[in-house]
Amino acid sequence: MKIKEVLEQIAHRPWTLPQGPWKYYQEWNHTIFLHWKVEPQLLKARLPVQLELDLFEDQAWVSVVVFRMERIRPKRIPSFPPVSNFGEINIRTYVKYKGKQGVHFLSIEASKRLSSFIARKVAELPYRYSKIKYGKADCFSVNDEYQDELSFNFQIGESILQKSPLDIWLTERYALFQDARSGINAFDIHHVEWALYSASIDDFHFKYQRFSDLLKGGPDQVHYSPGVQVLAWSG
Repeated sequence: MKIKEVLEQIAHRPWTLPQGPWKYYQEWNHTIFLHWKVEPQLLKARLPVQLELDLFEDQAWVSVVVFRMERIRPKRIPSFPPVSNFGEINIRTYVKYKGKQGVHFLSIEASKRLSSFIARKVAELPYRYSKIKYGKADCFSVNDEYQDELSFNFQIGESILQKSPLDIWLTERYALFQDARSGINAFDIHHVEWALYSASIDDFHFKYQRFSDLLKGGPDQVHYSPGVQVLAWSG
């Protein structure tokens, strides 16, 4: 889809498009979402004081999102596959900031060292390098520094033609709020509405010691999407 066409699809957005030109283009492809219900008090202590925890029917959620980051680039600069394409795993929760709902990253991992370094420096996001192998129906990741491990197999099911309010709440997020040196680093984003599919997982293994109090057992909900084209504005 052409960028102009992406920008024309706005009916699903919770607020209008940001003023001014977008700054970054990227694609989040072959995306699987693993969602957990979490006790709100366990999350509040992990958030910057400026952010408010967002709840769905008084319930907090944390999601592990695995996808192929592709063609990421600044505006007017072509993508460079050795840097622009990599596997990513992020662990996020749901927050509010200045009246907007968005996400906050508890962890972000990239499968390329240089890509991780550039993202930390340019966007001030907490990227780190991990060994990630993400195939058509399986995922394996290990981080030697933190001793983090993630692996599972998955099967993609039927298209979700009628999304529930929770499906929409967990996936249709158009802002990112991250703590940085100067305060909260805010990004507005835009993409067409996610095409969601049901999915199931097995042979699930998740060992992140830092999050052992948050994510216990398998996920409460799983989604899959072929992906979206994304435009981002930095604040």
